[in-house]
Amino acid sequence: MSFRIVVLAKQVPDTRNVGKDAMKEDGTINRAALPAIFNPEDLNALEMAIKVKNSIEGAELFVLTMGPPRAAEIIRESMYRGADGGYLITDMKFAGADTLATSYTTAMAIKKLGNVD
Repeated sequence: MSFRIVVLAKQVPDTRNVGKDAMKEDGTINRAALPAIFNPEDLNALEMAIKVKNSIEGAELFVLTMGPPRAAEIIRESMYRGADGGYLITDMKFAGADTLATSYTTAMAIKKLGNVD
């Protein structure tokens, strides 16, 4: 039986160069005006998980992300860095999900994957 690692990662708006169109009138972020990037803190978690994977014979590493179809880029980048695969949870029903809804959805996805260390 192998050691299975799952890293939760999120694609977030790049706020390093915020322009005048970055905010909508209702005070929310205009995601269309900002490029999406790998959340830097999640990238740190991925790098640590890769180190753990490489230290355990037969370990597997997967990335789980929730977002629009373009969030699949997180999985591709993760695999480029050393992950074995990934899962994208995407559906219009999740649009605008808050922290509680996102954490519940990802927790249920991990439960469905099963055998996660």
